[in-house]
Amino acid sequence: MDPQWTASPRSTEPSTREVYYPVLEASPNAVVAVDAHARITYANPQVESTFGYAPAELIGQSVEILLPERVAGRHVAHRDGFLAHPVARPMGIGLDLAGRRKDGTEFPVEISLSPVDTVDGRHIFATVVDITARKAMEGQLLQALKLESIGRLAGGIAHDFNNMLFAIRGYAELLEEDLSAEPISREEAFRNVRAIGNAADRATELTSQLLAFSRQQVVSPKVVDLNAAVRAVEPMARRLIGENVELRLRFSPDAGRIRADSGQLDQIVINLVVNARDAMPEGGTVTIETANTEFDEPYATEHFDVVPGRYVMLAVSDTGTGMEHEVREHIFEPFYTTKERGKGTGLGLATIYGIVRQAGGHIWLYSEPGHGSTFKLYFPRVDAVPADEPAEVAPALDSASGTVLVVEDEPSVRDMTSRLLERAGYRVTAVADAMAALAVVEAATSPIDVLVTDVIMPNMSGIRLAELMLERHPSIALVLLSGYTSETLDLERVTARGATFLAKPLTGAQLLRAIQGAKGAIRTTS
Repeated sequence: MDPQWTASPRSTEPSTREVYYPVLEASPNAVVAVDAHARITYANPQVESTFGYAPAELIGQSVEILLPERVAGRHVAHRDGFLAHPVARPMGIGLDLAGRRKDGTEFPVEISLSPVDTVDGRHIFATVVDITARKAMEGQLLQALKLESIGRLAGGIAHDFNNMLFAIRGYAELLEEDLSAEPISREEAFRNVRAIGNAADRATELTSQLLAFSRQQVVSPKVVDLNAAVRAVEPMARRLIGENVELRLRFSPDAGRIRADSGQLDQIVINLVVNARDAMPEGGTVTIETANTEFDEPYATEHFDVVPGRYVMLAVSDTGTGMEHEVREHIFEPFYTTKERGKGTGLGLATIYGIVRQAGGHIWLYSEPGHGSTFKLYFPRVDAVPADEPAEVAPALDSASGTVLVVEDEPSVRDMTSRLLERAGYRVTAVADAMAALAVVEAATSPIDVLVTDVIMPNMSGIRLAELMLERHPSIALVLLSGYTSETLDLERVTARGATFLAKPLTGAQLLRAIQGAKGAIRTTS
């Protein structure tokens, strides 16, 4: 039965069925009305083209007949809440909604809800728009934007790495000339060696930034007092901003603790402060603020990437030039920069974005041209107490002894690692894959003391190789290396049994200390 509409008490003219019925019948979108029991009381002709039901088939049915079964249960609670407090509004703000056709297929929809009082009681009118075509177009647009971003990323990486490789190759040629000269120019040779190392360090820094952006950087998260962390980096920040910029700190005394990597927090503060300084060429004020905040369910519903809960905010504001909408849209993309060529890599904010997301947090930018900018970073709040950590002191390297089996499929890395360990005093056997390593162990007449293996290799991974080695030789020391991060590798199976993991690139001293530590751990447990 169609509901009989009456005028609103505040209306001066009656809103009759004769006025609204033709409008609903002619609507290009599907319209259904439900009563207080969620039974469908009206369906316009467009329902058939949208859902596959003739209008008469729906009258008297529960509205859940038009919803996927997987959401019908949850919809009942939302439906009852709306019926108790009806307000005209879009349904499911920030959520992907779906309808179900008569044949059972699902499709994306937008739904607007409107309460209407009738002589039969209150009814809820729902206007349903099939957005399948729009979603397809959005997908194509997102793919195009993704490809554009990847292209910019690849171009930026190629540009920066080509510069570094050019420097490394050039210094290597100079070094070769120095060593072939008569007499050998030791001073020039050392200078070129140091320059090669510096270029490699810059390449390492770039890969660290890229990994942070992709949220796959090797990190050491711990419980941190945010106020204390910012105070620790304050002296450096003041040196960087110069004399014509004022730095203000507004710390909430009860700001909570977060779980984060201390080094990355320093990186965040310094990057944001330097960006703020650059946005104020004539001087101004940078404000760093901390505060506790909480995101509830309604807020999270409207912001799809927010998880409800308690957070601690870190905000950095400036009184600079501000940003246009176009800049704000791309500001977190890698290699996107508004600075002059040569004055910025375009990775700073992309790196910050990756760090914050990796920590389970969120970042928002507020900026208007001529009114400065504010970056607000929200980190999940934790109740644990920060642990007092002793200063890390690198142990002295003992004289090396014993046999090391090196397994590495990249020839240059395998050769370099072998030479480094031999110079340190180890006896080294180097092979290209896990099967060759097992063959070496089977044929060995004396025990292998240490296995140094890459993780990602063809045919058999370094992790599986380490497991097999432990089964056959429980006293072997294990050191695993990879250019991938520990988070992307299933290392727990071997690290729980004493294996050490190091992320490439690393220094020779780091590798030697790891081997020494792994051997010491074996001696302690045996």
